[in-house]
Amino acid sequence: MRTRTIVDTRRVPHTVDGETLLITEEHTRQIPVPPRDWDHIVWTGALGLIIVGLGIVIVWSTSSIGQLLVRTDIAAPIAFAAATGFSLGWIVCMALEWLARYDPVQIRHPRAAGHVFLAADMAAVCVHGWVADSLKVGIIGAVLSGGAKALWTLALDRQAAPLSARDQQWVMAKRAQIGSRLALGAVRRQLTRAEARAADEEAALRARSDADPDGPDESEDEPDADILPLPPGATTAKDAVRTAWEAGFRDEDKIRRTASKALGRPLSPDTVARYVRALKVGA
Repeated sequence: MRTRTIVDTRRVPHTVDGETLLITEEHTRQIPVPPRDWDHIVWTGALGLIIVGLGIVIVWSTSSIGQLLVRTDIAAPIAFAAATGFSLGWIVCMALEWLARYDPVQIRHPRAAGHVFLAADMAAVCVHGWVADSLKVGIIGAVLSGGAKALWTLALDRQAAPLSARDQQWVMAKRAQIGSRLALGAVRRQLTRAEARAADEEAALRARSDADPDGPDESEDEPDADILPLPPGATTAKDAVRTAWEAGFRDEDKIRRTASKALGRPLSPDTVARYVRALKVGA
């Protein structure tokens, strides 16, 4: 068995002249070395080669399709930027396939879309070869793209562990449960924002009504139970506020509603606050 040496440190007591202190001491130990995981090494190497091949295919396809688009008097930077979309389309779909490798239902859509993007990429490369009087080279470039896609599909099939029917249903139910929680959270945020906007609009309308003392009377379906009726002699705003104060009201909003009801017109909060301050000073 292969082993390797590890040096550890530990704190140990050491006594000199009757005084004991903790010092650092090194000690070595041997631990077994696990054998090489050749399966993992081979998988890592194969995956690295696939990624390198994808890079080569992207460069080839982009170069071919970019030269094809340049023939239509499109600026070279724009043509080559657009050409990357042909390869990146099916490569992004392969990434989505990887994310959905444990869900046989969700993986169908990115796989089908990847085939469509791959077919468009291969067709464009072949067209470039035909236009450039080198159809064989175009076919070779198209085969490279198809081969890269096939290798990735094989690697994905190896990595995706199959799930039993019961396990698959459990995964789908759990995903639906978490998705519902996320959706409800988003709906709650929308409702909170809508409620805040409605409250702001109501506050703005109330402030506008208070600032317009000549406006129409505020409609009330039912009288407030905690507002006492004022005698008809309270004809001025000051008298109405003082009467509400003497009736025992201390909340300025209640005083304003009581005085406004007695006067038959709304009072502004600033007016009520000014009279209330004067009554507090007099008290």
